[in-house]
Amino acid sequence: MSSSSTLIAQLRSSFDGRVTGPGDAGYDQARKVFYGKWDRRPAAVVRPTSAEEVARVVTLAAESGSELAVRSGGHSLAGHSVSDGGIVLDLAELTALDIDLESRTAWAQTGLTAGAYTARVGEHGLATGFGDTGSVGVGGITVGGGVGFLVRKHGLTIDSLLAAELVTADGQVLEVDDEHHPDLFWAIRGGGGNFGVATRFRFRLHELPSIVGGMLLLPGSPEVIEGLVAAAAAAPEELSLIANVMVAPPMPFIPASAHGQLVVMALLAYAGDAEAGERALAPIRALAEPLADMVQSMPYAGLFQGGGGDMEVVEESARSLFCDTVDATAAKAVIEHLQASTAPMAVAQLRVLGGAMARVPVEATAFAHRHRPMMAGVGCVYEQAADRPAHDAWADEFAAALRQGDPGVYVNFLGDEGPSRVREAYPGPTWDRLVEVKRRWDPDNLFRHNQNIPPGPA
Repeated sequence: MSSSSTLIAQLRSSFDGRVTGPGDAGYDQARKVFYGKWDRRPAAVVRPTSAEEVARVVTLAAESGSELAVRSGGHSLAGHSVSDGGIVLDLAELTALDIDLESRTAWAQTGLTAGAYTARVGEHGLATGFGDTGSVGVGGITVGGGVGFLVRKHGLTIDSLLAAELVTADGQVLEVDDEHHPDLFWAIRGGGGNFGVATRFRFRLHELPSIVGGMLLLPGSPEVIEGLVAAAAAAPEELSLIANVMVAPPMPFIPASAHGQLVVMALLAYAGDAEAGERALAPIRALAEPLADMVQSMPYAGLFQGGGGDMEVVEESARSLFCDTVDATAAKAVIEHLQASTAPMAVAQLRVLGGAMARVPVEATAFAHRHRPMMAGVGCVYEQAADRPAHDAWADEFAAALRQGDPGVYVNFLGDEGPSRVREAYPGPTWDRLVEVKRRWDPDNLFRHNQNIPPGPA
């Protein structure tokens, strides 16, 4: 038998009915991830149902020398959710959620999606901040940091993380927090999947019976872009903004006169009562006559519904960075680069940060960019891989036009861009400390199919 066949046989003997390999019905669906360009063929996709079963997969991968890919929601920009020829540890069946209303906490298994978690805790008027897309996995977004609609009010996802259940490279199942294995707990709050497989998280729940939120569509001009960023930065920290500047698609809620024109699709969330939310939004609405105004009082979970999270992205060229401001020059650069793109869809995304995220000391977690006031992302989607070099060059030039201050990138928005970009995610002493934790807990770099932090020499 080939080594691959032997591996699959070993897995099948331990995980009857929950192993899918080449030739099995459902194999193509089992290996599929959000970004369609990662068309990889793993030797096996395994779906464990407990931390102990996860540990068995980890141990077998280590003993066989197989590449191990861990998938929560499958949204890795760099394709880390699926392996070519290795094992995919699919957490999709780990979806238990235990809510403790008295302590305002929840234990969540890491196969849950952000949308499913948010809907369940939202039934009690509670919330934990994740990102902005409901179909992402709780596991992946958390270990990278978690920047979303509640970032200014309640901080990053990891700022609401109280404890975790983690399977380490030697097959141990550990509970980690500030008192138990604090080095690991520090590292998994921003350091990605380098240190183990997180199988459960204990989150703090925040009272949030409703928000004022939704989409506000404004004309895409340099003046509106600059004014929007300034208004969002000056707003109460209950208000978070994600602004997508793009060519308006022919959608029913967009006036026909705006189709094909540059617009700003501002996604807004005010984590407070309706009257205060309307006051906070007034300066933004005053920037220009809205082309569409879908902002309303709603449950927080409403932001994760119907957002196109199942759209398949075949080819994408994208870059992300932290920046200090979007002034008139930068706003003009946004317009010019979007107009120059030859891709079917191109977008610039601007996120205003600060607030609760910035009040946590930088050294408290492995997320090292606490004091950066803004995050920007630029990208385009297309169908032909042959077009990738030209679109990559466009994305590089666009990002360079927005870059100010020290280099930096949010690891969850990092594509397959090389070791130097990973170092930008973890500058200075953060990198050194992560390398030390990696050397202690994963000296052989079993968990390497990620934005990798190699173990340093002993």
